[in-house]
Amino acid sequence: MNIKLVVVGKLKETYFRQGIAEYAKRLSRFCKFKIVEVADEKAPESLSQAEMDDVMDKEGSRILDKIKDREYVYALAILGKERSSEAFAKEIADLTTYGHSDITFVIGGSLGLSKHVLDRADNQISFGKFTLPHQLMRLVLTEQIYRAFMINEGSPYHK
Repeated sequence: MNIKLVVVGKLKETYFRQGIAEYAKRLSRFCKFKIVEVADEKAPESLSQAEMDDVMDKEGSRILDKIKDREYVYALAILGKERSSEAFAKEIADLTTYGHSDITFVIGGSLGLSKHVLDRADNQISFGKFTLPHQLMRLVLTEQIYRAFMINEGSPYHK
């Protein structure tokens, strides 16, 4: 199984990198795990809606270039479906049972994801209505992916 995160921007903080590296190491017994970073689009603080759409489209194009046709794609979106850890684990197990061995998660930049990326996604997932920094979201998502594998294994980790 291959799990890939396609994310906008570079991870700068050492403590985030260390946390993600720890979960990536733990995940190595279950899957090949990798993170692909695409450049974020530089933009001033205040933008018109058209300018925001342009930024998201440019970032979206970079994201879509990193996704292959056969990959099952989850887009992280605030309006996506919320799940429990157990429900998420079951989805991952079901995907692998039905032939999806390449699963990709997409985390957008500070403005979110373009319509094109959301349209390409097979599923949208939300971690609630909180707005979280996309760098922190990488760590949270990586831990939840690890938790899903541990749940599917029957491990007490998730309790």
